[in-house]
Amino acid sequence: MEWELTEVPGNPTSSLQGTVDVVAANIEPKLASALIRQLSQACPLENLRHVKRVRRRTECGKSELSIILCLSAGTETCSKQLPVDVQKIVDTYQLNSFTAKVPMCSAISKEDWEEQCKLWPTSYHPAHDLGIARGFREEELASIFNCMKITIQLSKVGKGNAAIIVDPSSTQIIAKSLSMEVSCINPWGWTKQRTMGQKPLPSEISFMWHPLRHAALVAIENAAERDRMMFPSTSLIKPDSNSNLENYNDNEPAKRLKTDTIVKFEHQDKEQSADESCCSDLSETTRPYLCTGFDIYLVWEPCAMCAMALVHHRFKRVFYAFPNPVHGALGGVYRLHGEKSLNHHYNVFRVSVPEAYLNGLNDGLKEC
Repeated sequence: MEWELTEVPGNPTSSLQGTVDVVAANIEPKLASALIRQLSQACPLENLRHVKRVRRRTECGKSELSIILCLSAGTETCSKQLPVDVQKIVDTYQLNSFTAKVPMCSAISKEDWEEQCKLWPTSYHPAHDLGIARGFREEELASIFNCMKITIQLSKVGKGNAAIIVDPSSTQIIAKSLSMEVSCINPWGWTKQRTMGQKPLPSEISFMWHPLRHAALVAIENAAERDRMMFPSTSLIKPDSNSNLENYNDNEPAKRLKTDTIVKFEHQDKEQSADESCCSDLSETTRPYLCTGFDIYLVWEPCAMCAMALVHHRFKRVFYAFPNPVHGALGGVYRLHGEKSLNHHYNVFRVSVPEAYLNGLNDGLKEC
């Protein structure tokens, strides 16, 4: 397998757009196995493989078992639309048939699956074979794959998740982070107790065993620290309530605004020190507002907490290599990036990684 980039859509086409009428009947639990076997031979549901043949539900405190006999042929009474072989089974077991509705297509998200099961039980298999991402230049793909290589190599150090934040306009790495566990898959791993004979390392006290030290969150924190170091006390421009621009100091508890204009200090005394000149030169660059326009690369798909942090910090694109089948918020279980109520949205892509780069990653997952 070669490196490959696939897009994870935030708003996949709903599978609840259509239903199909089927003929079903209530049965005794002891007859279920025999009826499933006979009906699978007499009338297999070839186009409804996602629909389970038997439904169990509780009404008025009583458990009820129903089975699909066949597809409905029309609006006539159930007894007149049954195939001959199915009719024989109905007569043999003296079943009373009725018409029910089942989903026409298989669910493509957990939310759809939950809605489908309100009609009739269906099976759900998360879609990992997504459409190949289009519109990327060869050099851009090479840069994306190279960033993912760096992220994977970083993750092998701690056998956990890793993240790097990249400015796509310059391909500069803004920040890196490493979590010693795949915290997004095992969010309660920090509660594990160490054996009496082990002494915790300083790094473990502040990083490995903290419930909020997920790779994405630490990378965001490192990016903020970078900004504080590069712009220690620069004045920035922000809009006031009337959309007029005004200066504010970085020490104030206000958000930093990314501007496309060059921020300039008023001309001070001509005799400035070398430090002041250096600081002035640095202030004439564009300072990021949070992580606006940046990309983040993760080995493992982020959980809901991390995915929301990426929303709040205005990331442009999110790339991950492996889906999170337990708590994934960007395709594995949920699709948070498609939530319309959010005030910011980013694009999500999955990077298929060749087998040669997988050594050492599976072991880290097993330990979680």
